[in-house]
Amino acid sequence: MTLYEQIREDMKAAMKNKDSATLDTVRMLISSIKNKAIDLGKELEDADVIATIKSDVKKLKDGLESFMTAAREDLAEKARAEIATLEKYLPAQMSDEDLETRVRAKLAELGITDMASVGKAMGALMADLKESADGSRIKAMVDKILKS
Repeated sequence: MTLYEQIREDMKAAMKNKDSATLDTVRMLISSIKNKAIDLGKELEDADVIATIKSDVKKLKDGLESFMTAAREDLAEKARAEIATLEKYLPAQMSDEDLETRVRAKLAELGITDMASVGKAMGALMADLKESADGSRIKAMVDKILKS
């Protein structure tokens, strides 16, 4: 079963269980996936679906920050619930310890020791780790290592 098919099955289950919060989130996700398929002009593969989910999660996290700044706890709580629903479709994230080990190894391999070459490091690290770590986590780890 593809990831998209799993999402559609989860939508059906949410309908049967009358779980409106999950249903709304999954419907939003299916809409995003369909729009992405139209943009690309092809049926999406699991990697494309994962990229779409990551994009939606990033948008929700940006909105969450705005809601918290504006003291709108009701909207912030809704955004947190939507993020949690979407993150269950994403691959498991690597632990901070594993991430630090992989980043240190890649920086040593590339010979990068200062912040001047952080762009080169990020390009190489994102190519290697994009499935198992969020870009913001990778950037924070690179900053931590190079600034220490």
